[in-house]
Amino acid sequence: MKSGHRAFFCMTAAVVGLLAAPSVGWSQSYPSRPVRIVVGFAAGGGVDIVARIVAQSLSERLGQQFIVENRPGAGSNLGTEAVANAAPDGHTLLLLSVSAAINATLYDRLNFSLIRDIAPVAGIMRVPGVMEVNPSFPTRTVPEFIAFAKANPGKINMASAGSGTLQHVCGELFKMMTGVQMVHVPYRGSAPALADLIGGQVQVTFDPLPSSIEFIRAAKLRALAVTTEGRAEALPGVPSIGEFVTGFDASAWYGVGAPKNTPVEIVDKLNNEINAVLAEPKMKTRLADLGGTTLPGPATLFGRRVADEVEKWGKVVRAANIKPD
Repeated sequence: MKSGHRAFFCMTAAVVGLLAAPSVGWSQSYPSRPVRIVVGFAAGGGVDIVARIVAQSLSERLGQQFIVENRPGAGSNLGTEAVANAAPDGHTLLLLSVSAAINATLYDRLNFSLIRDIAPVAGIMRVPGVMEVNPSFPTRTVPEFIAFAKANPGKINMASAGSGTLQHVCGELFKMMTGVQMVHVPYRGSAPALADLIGGQVQVTFDPLPSSIEFIRAAKLRALAVTTEGRAEALPGVPSIGEFVTGFDASAWYGVGAPKNTPVEIVDKLNNEINAVLAEPKMKTRLADLGGTTLPGPATLFGRRVADEVEKWGKVVRAANIKPD
């Protein structure tokens, strides 16, 4: 059995493993007290913003406070570990992002397993990245960039928000799929990386769209392509990398997880409520303003996404021999 399939079955088991257990009326009484949504990053970032938007809506729908708790550290691993060790009663949840899927391979020793210890609850949204360059850079399309990079191996500096971040692994995937050579320059976050890209100290980055879109609109950065398989609604005139590099697809994504062994009735209730929130026109607009599209569906579908992403980025991390900062 392929590793991705094993991962999917393991993660799905966290959702369906309790179906045969006798019902204890969990869904009727849940939530019986405030619910914590743990975010593994500091306040103000993309994960935190999404968590607070969803927390507000769930508080209104379920009549209990959903409180965001920031536990930054170790690339979000501290927050994930806290939820993995929490009581499986639905009152401690995790705001999952692509970082968790990357970390599953990036870190050699973790005190938890994402697939084994976190049950998928629901997807929230997906956000494209954007391959962007300084406006003075002498290429305007992905094919031109690839040709320039191959003619100037090792002379292009690729900025990221840090080793093992989505920007980094996305750039490494691009290198692997095109055969170009670029020098990775890690920063401590997107803001300083973008500042140096605008200043011309580095030439390219693969940044999540929300943090870059205003710079693109102001012509301070030039978007060559978005990183998702299809084009992004926020930048309809910008092609996707996949239009030139067959099969290329990468994005930031967000969803909700819970400790393993959380009763399936609670998982189902949360999944139904989150899907109802995502269907609201006001919510769709708010997430679209962040450059994202919603990810509705059952918990098993979200579990499949997480397992696939663990496998996908694990291959990139190992092939590029990426190590955490």
